[in-house]
Amino acid sequence: MIMIHDFLKPALFLAGIAHFGILVASANAPKALNWRENLEPLPKLLRQMFWVYGWFIVLMIVSFGTITFVHLDTLATAGNELARWVCGLIAVFWFVRLMVQFFVFDAKPFLTNWFYKAGYHGLTLVFTFLTAVYTWAALYPKP
Repeated sequence: MIMIHDFLKPALFLAGIAHFGILVASANAPKALNWRENLEPLPKLLRQMFWVYGWFIVLMIVSFGTITFVHLDTLATAGNELARWVCGLIAVFWFVRLMVQFFVFDAKPFLTNWFYKAGYHGLTLVFTFLTAVYTWAALYPKP
């Protein structure tokens, strides 16, 4: 008999893939949002900080995807308390990112074509999926 918990490991595997998919979308953001020109009026330090913060976020996403792949079995079965905390941390990260998507960012001026609109809404779905999967793994791991 197949149980709901039997889907946690495949869901986490898809979540690992999703992290690297997000990076593909993120790689297009500087050009799509014309960062070079739009950030030019800012003082040099603020431009540098913007880019550094962006790279730190990229490193976190790479880390989340890599940890998920390398420790898939441990995360899916909550092999130890640390696995649940890691899943909880990743869930909180994506939940906060999702809330920023809804309540902070005003992307409308940049959603100028169907491709950007599809990407924006697609990322919203991915952030929701990641929040749900890692919350599931943190709170209800496979016994």
